[in-house]
Amino acid sequence: MYAIIRAGGKQAKVHEGDVLDVERIKDAEKVSYTPLLIVKDDGKVISDRDILGKSSVTAEIVGASAGPKVDIFKYKNKTGYRRRQGHRQKYTTIKVTKIKTAGASKKKATKAEKPKVTEDADAPKVEA
Repeated sequence: MYAIIRAGGKQAKVHEGDVLDVERIKDAEKVSYTPLLIVKDDGKVISDRDILGKSSVTAEIVGASAGPKVDIFKYKNKTGYRRRQGHRQKYTTIKVTKIKTAGASKKKATKAEKPKVTEDADAPKVEA
C-alpha cells in the first residue's frame, strides 16, 4: 500500500518504512499527514475526500539536513552594481511508520423490517 501526501508544498509517494526529506519541521517528534490518494496492495484506489479526511499517514522525525549551497550573484555592467548572496535550504528527514485508512470498506446497511399494519374492515375510519 502506498499514499500520496503533501509536505512542504510538494507531493511525495510514500510506502511504510520509507525515509524522505521534507522541508524543515520545528519542535516535533512525530508528524501526521492527510493523504491525497491511497492505493492498496490489490490495486484499489481510494480518492474519496470523506474517507481520506479520516485517514492519516504518520511519520517520525529522524534528523535534520541541509540541501546544496546555491550561489546568487547579481551584476549590472558598467555601473559598479554587484550583489553576492548564498542560500542553503534546511530539510527534515522523516521515516513513515504507518498508513492508516479509515472507512475504506463500506458495509451496506440492511433496513429493519417494519411491522405491517393491516386494516380491519370493521374499524371506523378517522378523517381529519
